[in-house]
Amino acid sequence: MILPIGRLEMGCIYTRPCAARLKVHEKMTQTPQIFHTAQSKKSTFFWGDLLAIALVVVLLYLGIRLAWDVPSVILGREISLSPRARPWYTLLSVGRMVAAYILSMIFTLFYGRAAAYNRRAEKLLMPLLDVLQSVPILSFLPVVLLGLSAVMPEKAAAELASIVLIFTSQSWNLTFAWYQSLTTIPKELREASLIFRLNTWMKFKRLELPFGMISLVWNSMMSWAGGWFFLMAAEAFTVGSRNFRLPGLGAYLHEAANQSNFVAIGWGLAALILTVVILDQVVWRPLIAWSDRFKLEMIESDNPPTSWFFNLMSTSQLLRRLRRLLLPVREAFDRFQLRRFPMHSEAQARPSSSRWSVIVLLAGFALAVLYGLTHAGQMLFSIPLNQWAQIGGGVLATLLRVVAALAIALAWTIPLGVGIGTNPRLARVLQPLVQVAASVPATALFPVVLLLFAGLPGGLNIAAVLLMLMGTQWYLLFNIIAGASAIPQDLKYTSRLMQLKGWQRWRTLVLPAIFPYLVTGAITASGGAWNASIVAEYQNFGGQTLSITGIGSLIARATAAGDYPLLLAATLAMILTVVLANRLFWRRLYELAEEKYRME
Repeated sequence: MILPIGRLEMGCIYTRPCAARLKVHEKMTQTPQIFHTAQSKKSTFFWGDLLAIALVVVLLYLGIRLAWDVPSVILGREISLSPRARPWYTLLSVGRMVAAYILSMIFTLFYGRAAAYNRRAEKLLMPLLDVLQSVPILSFLPVVLLGLSAVMPEKAAAELASIVLIFTSQSWNLTFAWYQSLTTIPKELREASLIFRLNTWMKFKRLELPFGMISLVWNSMMSWAGGWFFLMAAEAFTVGSRNFRLPGLGAYLHEAANQSNFVAIGWGLAALILTVVILDQVVWRPLIAWSDRFKLEMIESDNPPTSWFFNLMSTSQLLRRLRRLLLPVREAFDRFQLRRFPMHSEAQARPSSSRWSVIVLLAGFALAVLYGLTHAGQMLFSIPLNQWAQIGGGVLATLLRVVAALAIALAWTIPLGVGIGTNPRLARVLQPLVQVAASVPATALFPVVLLLFAGLPGGLNIAAVLLMLMGTQWYLLFNIIAGASAIPQDLKYTSRLMQLKGWQRWRTLVLPAIFPYLVTGAITASGGAWNASIVAEYQNFGGQTLSITGIGSLIARATAAGDYPLLLAATLAMILTVVLANRLFWRRLYELAEEKYRME
């Protein structure tokens, strides 16, 4: 995918990769030039990309090599449909999400800072992150599960694999947002930190974290919503005779659908939706309202975000006393940091490690990568031509479903997103409903979709496209809402003075304004559609296996059959397809958005 170019204005949804400062430049036909043209900063990391892909291939090979020792039969845990089990399953699911989010935030703060402040490290870290976020996450799930199951107890391996899967769905988005925030801190604020002689800790506390807080909060909300999708897939993952089910809402809904227990399905969905609503009201909305204080602006917004729970906590005497009690501890920690790590100039050269130690480490790393690539290549060369033909046909079939899902999503998200983003009355009614609906993972609803379409001709194809659609449409909708709501009021007034109406207004104002956001949403949505193919094209349902032609189905079938060379080839084919699509198609559209549609 494309590196982010900034963060959205507040009031917009932050997504992966985010765009700051709405970049819209279009010459309005037969009108004064409202939109200007700017040169884009095209940063290409060709060698970094190759190294990143090589590392992914080596990791895949290591996971598959470990999978050879996995038992052929793995019995999953029993899933109870009793009403008493639902609260416990809900707590287990939320606990996995919290563990993955904490891990993601730790990774984000360290990785993003290293990439932002170390130019040498940036040449490897950012291409690696770029390739990793282009990889369909669910394509790694069979490899991670099988690899961990070979070296750990089955239950521990399944738990760790689910957390790792959710981590990978959350961390790339957060890391790109944090990295972009650090690289776009205004020069005058950096100079102020030097004047006040802030050391690394105080600079992080007083400058970097406040400046990136809005982006981190919005991206956390979107990452959490995306994490539900992968949590549901991980909790109910079963391939052939290997059952990796985990107690949780995902496994509960899957088991209820297998037994055609519609009452249990209804209660499971109700528990999931209630959890989403509670978290939205007591966690995310208060954080959004609190983070609004960190907005850089000259004029206060007429409609700042509000939260009843945040207002309630703001008046709490208990919290005020707790803050007063903790204040001496915080100040003592700050003084310790200032004494132990005094301020140093960013331009000051830091002592480097011995050249010989660096050379030895790099040589060892290169040999390890070369060893992994050699054995992965041997495994790939052992695959017969007919299986390569199956892989090619599977990639093409899944690509057609991805395109169909994106086309359907664009058809309804553009008009609705623009309506919500430009009409405050409509936004007050629909935006809360949209946010709750987007947080309900498509994988939780897929068993219900299968029940409806499994008996129809071509029903599984329709169900697969619907699952891809449910997993992609929200990324597009939120980005379009963001783009439409970020259109400056003076441009709206100008379009009215010019009496631009209907298609002419859409062509000269609305579409140029939302184009960067539309491209950002489409990039993320396409990745989500490829991810969904892993569970959409191959399902164990009602005691029988339902599958259709596709690369996702091929990965699942190779895992079930223990055909590890085919698993490696199919997974690598999907990864390369997504990376090439991002590089050859989406990158060009993103550069077009950066060059022609930039508002300054």
